[in-house]
Amino acid sequence: MFPPERRIVLRHNTQLRGGPVTQDTIDPAAQAPQAEIYRAARQDKPWGHELIFAAIEGKYVGKIIQVEAGHSLSLQYHREKEETISVVTGDALMLHGPAADQLTEQRFGPGDTIHLPAGVLHRVTAITDVTFVESSTAQRGWREDVVRLDDAYGRSGTSAP
Repeated sequence: MFPPERRIVLRHNTQLRGGPVTQDTIDPAAQAPQAEIYRAARQDKPWGHELIFAAIEGKYVGKIIQVEAGHSLSLQYHREKEETISVVTGDALMLHGPAADQLTEQRFGPGDTIHLPAGVLHRVTAITDVTFVESSTAQRGWREDVVRLDDAYGRSGTSAP
């Protein structure tokens, strides 16, 4: 990081120009971005849990999801949210498709990744204990943007955790 007397500040997306940049030429209204440190939120689920390590409203969500062997997430889709899922450890069956009668099942292991546009039905079933990461869009109401068609834990038709 440059000392304050060497810091260049942007004004309206243009750099200050014309001579050395000193403390008195720095726009006092401009502030450097600040890092934010926090503990990831844990959400217990009937099949395991998820750690929500990023939830930037209007931008993106990042989760680490752990599913116990033999358990499944809901057969679900999202109206607006897009997701990308990548297996980190373990093995899972990924069910996906445009409609309930057009589903494809694929075995996923570490490194296997799928992008799920809004509207695509999907379900993850853990063959072994599985950990995967999920990144998704985060439009307003993203936490409730889930349509469950089938759920082994009595949550069909709800957006309950």
